[in-house]
Amino acid sequence: MDFGSNTVVRDLSFEVFRGETFGFLGSNGSGKTTTIRALLGIYYPTGGRLLIDGEPFHADKSRTLGYLPEERGLYKKEPILDTMIYFGRLKGMSAAAAKRWSLGFLERVGLADKAKLRLDKCSGGQQQKIQLGVTIMNSPELLILDEPTKGFDPVNRRLLLDIIAEHKQAGATVVMVTHQMEEVERLCDRILLLKDGVARAYGSVEQVQDEFGGSTIKVRYQGSIPEGLFSYSSTPVVNDDGFGNVELVPQPGVPTDVILKQLIDAGVRVSAFTPSRRSLDSIFVEVYGEHPQEV
Repeated sequence: MDFGSNTVVRDLSFEVFRGETFGFLGSNGSGKTTTIRALLGIYYPTGGRLLIDGEPFHADKSRTLGYLPEERGLYKKEPILDTMIYFGRLKGMSAAAAKRWSLGFLERVGLADKAKLRLDKCSGGQQQKIQLGVTIMNSPELLILDEPTKGFDPVNRRLLLDIIAEHKQAGATVVMVTHQMEEVERLCDRILLLKDGVARAYGSVEQVQDEFGGSTIKVRYQGSIPEGLFSYSSTPVVNDDGFGNVELVPQPGVPTDVILKQLIDAGVRVSAFTPSRRSLDSIFVEVYGEHPQEV
């Protein structure tokens, strides 16, 4: 995908299976939104093919597809309920069915008392909930959600993830465009990590974890870990939150008790030492760096 002399996405090939939740991941500027817009015919690709159910997207598919763009777009001068009913009619629902569904959704997300309020009188988070409602209101077979929980507090993030999970359980195919790894680990079956328009990893969550070193040790500690402590066992520190939590990736053949002994011998006060699978968050940091580029 080229914009003038700038190639944004190159040699990208992947598929999403019916009924799965697919994580399309990357830092800002990696090409995620460009790929989705090309899939939906908003951009025209300069090469290759993008297909939904084996054919290019066309308007007839709009009633079976729900798209939540990163840049929200609703009629801000209109009452919330009227706006939702209008979009419901566009999606093939009767006015009565759209009103009934909308009132139920507003009750679910804590906005029942806002039904007659103009959209521009709502907070950004409230507007985002309404945008999601418009996206899912006709129970589409395919959901494409671009940063669906962006800007949400933990309570509302959990609520929206629950709603998304319910649609998956009902048989919907879900594509989540995000860089929130906790959402990916909770919901996604398979993932693709995109960096600078190129796929850096692709497969099930477990396959990607294995590709980047599947075993990990999560350590909670007090004090500090001396620099170069693990040079003997070649165990890199891949994620340290700066608040006494660190993630280590042991090399093959290095027993975990050897690593624990190194910590204790160095005077590190260890309060938790938990072998597990490597987190996607640490893999994201490895692929995109500590401070991924904002564009």
